[in-house]
Amino acid sequence: MDCIHLTNIRAYGYTGALPEEQILGQWFEVDLTLWIDLSHAGQSDRLADTLNYCDVIEVVQHLIKTSRLVLLERLATLIADSILTFDRVTQVRVQLIKPAAPIPDFSGKITIDLTRSQSARR
Repeated sequence: MDCIHLTNIRAYGYTGALPEEQILGQWFEVDLTLWIDLSHAGQSDRLADTLNYCDVIEVVQHLIKTSRLVLLERLATLIADSILTFDRVTQVRVQLIKPAAPIPDFSGKITIDLTRSQSARR
């Protein structure tokens, strides 16, 4: 199956377990892998025969900006579920990254990595 990769989708949001994350917010990054049949678009050269990346990016950024959640796992699930509403997407991998978690003496990133498919939604 063919894939489209969208990386470094960034938005400022208010998801987190700590009170300051809910008030001050922070940056989030999302990497997506979308499983989609690209054979028709590869022949036709028409945007109508593929997925408009701008629409996907807009959905992800909107969810990050407007969701007020405690768990990253929930936000990643909402993103996956929203992407699966696009007609041609059969499976999605979401990597939701918190690049600067407010954890003392920790300078790494936190990443939630999940894969969901249309067949699991039915």
